[in-house]
Amino acid sequence: MTADRLARQIRFIVEIDKLKGVFRRTYLMDRSRHENSAEHSWHLAMMALLLGEYAAERDIDVFRVIKMVLIHDLVEIETGDTFFYDQAGQADRPERERLAAERLFVLLPADQESEFRKLWEEFESRSTSEARFAAALDRLQPLLHNYHTQGAAWREHGVTAEQVISRNRHIAEGAPQLWDYAERFIRDAVEKGYLTKLNT
Repeated sequence: MTADRLARQIRFIVEIDKLKGVFRRTYLMDRSRHENSAEHSWHLAMMALLLGEYAAERDIDVFRVIKMVLIHDLVEIETGDTFFYDQAGQADRPERERLAAERLFVLLPADQESEFRKLWEEFESRSTSEARFAAALDRLQPLLHNYHTQGAAWREHGVTAEQVISRNRHIAEGAPQLWDYAERFIRDAVEKGYLTKLNT
């Protein structure tokens, strides 16, 4: 270990503290305020620990999933959170986040820069069973928040049940049982008036 290596690691640690100030559209389940992206990442890491048994492939590396969910939103330090149902914002999100990743991860020592960048790209591409499971958790978590806040963010932004199902169905790629569960509570949300009714 060199002084320069530690200095770079500490600089990165200081930089990522900014994630605590990036607020999402999702409300905390007690509806007291919006969730920040650091809280979202922590929640996903806990979900990975608890729900690994529901991954589509049983032999996934849960520690790798945890690393991905902790790293994947660090780029929001620069880009901010892009609302999941904002079509215009989503159109250029990948390029904005790619540039942010380049600027952020270069703060690290070269070996950790490479590891973090590869994990971030793996998550974004959903190219492995771990990435597909991580992405499934990333979609399930805000669904749970919306359901348990009586659709607060859904109603605030005019999100429909069709949008929720269409945009989140890839949960099934990483965790089919979790998607089955999500579909049930999405339909329940429609019945309770948290979401506008399905066309079918």
